[in-house]
Amino acid sequence: MAMRGNVLIAQGGGPTAVINQSLIGVINECKKFREIEKIYGAIHGIDGILNEEFVDLSQETSINLENIANTPSSALLSTRRKASHETCVEMFKVLSAHNIKYFFYIGGNDSSETLEIILQESKKANYDLRCIHIPKTIDNDLVLNDHTPGFGSAARFVSQGFVGINLDNKSLGGVYIGIVMGRHAGFLTASSVLGKKYEDDGPHLVYLPERDFSIETFVNDVKDVYSKYGRCIVAISEGVCDSEGTPIAVKYCKEIERDSHGNLQLSGNGLLGDLLAHYIKNGLGIKRVRVDTFGYLQRSFIESVSDIDRMEAREIGEKAVQYAVIYDMNGSVAIKRIGDYDIEYRLEKLHLIAGKTKTMDESFINRDGNYVTEAFLKYCKPLIGRSLKEPYVLRAPKVEKILAKK
Repeated sequence: MAMRGNVLIAQGGGPTAVINQSLIGVINECKKFREIEKIYGAIHGIDGILNEEFVDLSQETSINLENIANTPSSALLSTRRKASHETCVEMFKVLSAHNIKYFFYIGGNDSSETLEIILQESKKANYDLRCIHIPKTIDNDLVLNDHTPGFGSAARFVSQGFVGINLDNKSLGGVYIGIVMGRHAGFLTASSVLGKKYEDDGPHLVYLPERDFSIETFVNDVKDVYSKYGRCIVAISEGVCDSEGTPIAVKYCKEIERDSHGNLQLSGNGLLGDLLAHYIKNGLGIKRVRVDTFGYLQRSFIESVSDIDRMEAREIGEKAVQYAVIYDMNGSVAIKRIGDYDIEYRLEKLHLIAGKTKTMDESFINRDGNYVTEAFLKYCKPLIGRSLKEPYVLRAPKVEKILAKK
């Protein structure tokens, strides 16, 4: 028999385009069970729990919930705060005071670690509590998951972005460098190739953090592509490192900030792109070199949501409730792939997810470490959803020259 009590839902870490689908999936599924009395949402994740800043989601209208589901970013607002053991102890006190029997945390691997500690505290206090981690991240770097909700939509945005970049670059030539999010995993950068249609389309070069990066090799690669096409488009992960594991942005640019977790702030500062552009201009003498850093643009773009991503994010929220209420289990809901493309959900133990990072399989990266393979395309294409809009080129025949041939 299911426990009677209240539900608490929180969202943590970076937002995604479909994180609210998981939120609404939890809310709607919880309403099916008479044992669940109230459904609360914590504002700003961990901070909201510590400060008891809750909203009563039981009183939201069904129409507004559906509108929220189709709205990107974290409806409950988020936090980058990493919970310490002491913080988790305080959070448990709040949960027990509000008779929370089911806690659903939508987030990355730090979120699963938080739930593991809270569960330990509940057992010490002999307090019945079910904790379910619901995965989300655009980085696609959670272990034991084929992919994570949020990635497909971000990958769709990146691939569409590079379609437009290719068309622009084809008109005027030169070198374009796009810096894409991905500290340790290159999935999002690799997705830049998914919109390619013609043989000479960019990106022509793709660099991922899973392979050592050399500026000298990079310059030579650009030179080869530029010699072939008269232009070159590059997609590169923000976290590329040298052979010693030092991020290139840090190695050549000493003044790098750190985030609240102590991680180097590689996103959005433009340093890596400017550095690489400098080497191309000075090493190859190419004047037209342009750089963009794909920062927050990738995460919550409302017009670039994958229908597959949307559906799976909703389902994973529903499955989380079923595991907790029907099956009386704790854990992290994981997506497993079946066949060419279908999925099933399984519940994994929290400690198997916490603090671990998945990177791209070796079979996804070419031998030279500057592009992806057909295996990656087969893996990633289903995740970005319905077909992308295709570009076209003129096919009209050339007119014979009159004056120029004299």
